[in-house]
Amino acid sequence: MTTSEVRLGLRENAAQFCLLIAVTAFVGAMVGLERSTLPLIGREDFGLASSAAVLSFIVAFGLAKALTNLGAGALAQRAGRRRLLIAGWAAALPVPPLIAVAPNWNWIIAANILLGVNQGLAWSMTVVMKIDLVGPQRRGLALGLNESAGYGGVALAAGLSGLLAGSFAARDVLVVAGATIAVAALVLSVLFVRDTGTHVALEQRRQHDGAHSRPPTLRDAFARTTYRQPVLRSCSQAGLVNNLNDGLAWGLVPLFLAAHGAGITDIGLVAALYPAVWSITQIGAGHWSDRVGRKPLIVAGMLVQAAALALLALSNGAITVAAAAAILLGAGTALVYPTLIAAISDTVTPIARAPVVGVYRFWRDMGYVFGGLIAGAAADALGYSGAITLVAALTAASGLWVLRDMPTDRRDPAHTPRHEGTPPINRSRGNTNATRG
Repeated sequence: MTTSEVRLGLRENAAQFCLLIAVTAFVGAMVGLERSTLPLIGREDFGLASSAAVLSFIVAFGLAKALTNLGAGALAQRAGRRRLLIAGWAAALPVPPLIAVAPNWNWIIAANILLGVNQGLAWSMTVVMKIDLVGPQRRGLALGLNESAGYGGVALAAGLSGLLAGSFAARDVLVVAGATIAVAALVLSVLFVRDTGTHVALEQRRQHDGAHSRPPTLRDAFARTTYRQPVLRSCSQAGLVNNLNDGLAWGLVPLFLAAHGAGITDIGLVAALYPAVWSITQIGAGHWSDRVGRKPLIVAGMLVQAAALALLALSNGAITVAAAAAILLGAGTALVYPTLIAAISDTVTPIARAPVVGVYRFWRDMGYVFGGLIAGAAADALGYSGAITLVAALTAASGLWVLRDMPTDRRDPAHTPRHEGTPPINRSRGNTNATRG
């Protein structure tokens, strides 16, 4: 594609955008296969008695994904988005065979390290590539569609794997479905996905007249995103806590429900409801954030998630109450998930987007690490309800942090890019608070 043929916009790039939507759905399905089955496999097939031991696969997954996000963001401009996407799917190919032949739980942990690499590369690149294609005006909607596809894949795979595990061996379901997904997504990525580097260059020239043409160093992007800049640090901590409670929903909720007598089909239903609601409602949430701004939705979403977890803790494992809590948790997460990345993309220049989003996704997916450690240790010490209550309190505190720390921008984010007039991310230690939220 020549420079003269490059255009920004959702409609202008509909074919590639829809293709990336399909690839994102495969990314979500790859991890969704484990949602309703793997914690129970740990207990039943491998005889793990400790919740912390069972949740060790989430810790391994989260750490691998977080570090891969960091590397992917730093490498995206130099290596190219498409190459990293393909590398991510190549990393997924060994996951099903490792699970199939695993003689002990350490092999499952190793498989989940590779799954984390797959998710970090493939999901990071599909997110960034969609942002590249649409430009600034419909960014929230684009991210809502992206996350909807990904978590729609999670929900569908979680529900179907739970249903099939009632008739077939759970491990066999994971292996066959995982291998099919990995091969199909790799073929799609190699044959049909196109790189979006020219779209980044076009947006950079339009908004900054050719200035700031070098991406920030990883060190600079890490400092700005982690602690220097209010918008970015608020988003990073909220993303971390969001995935902390997602890790709890993934690893601990199946054990919690099973301990109260729920069967694997009911567990699969609850495991699927949460990402299904999340998937469907975040399209509207992303579009809504384009109109009203990012902060109100982030604050509200974190508080709704906290309320959902509190309801779950009080449910005593009743499936109807747990299902209601899963629906509420999905709605709260939908308000937060696409809005956080949209807020970050509003704040930085196009050339800085991939590194900064990579750092944000690093902190967000470290939430799986903290979630696995905190939920596992708390469940062993306080019981399942105590662990869920603790995570509910952390989620509410995160929402209040955003309310206090993130600046409010009352401009229409769909028409005024928030990084205009702000200092670029570079080695300067100037006024880093100048960027508006």
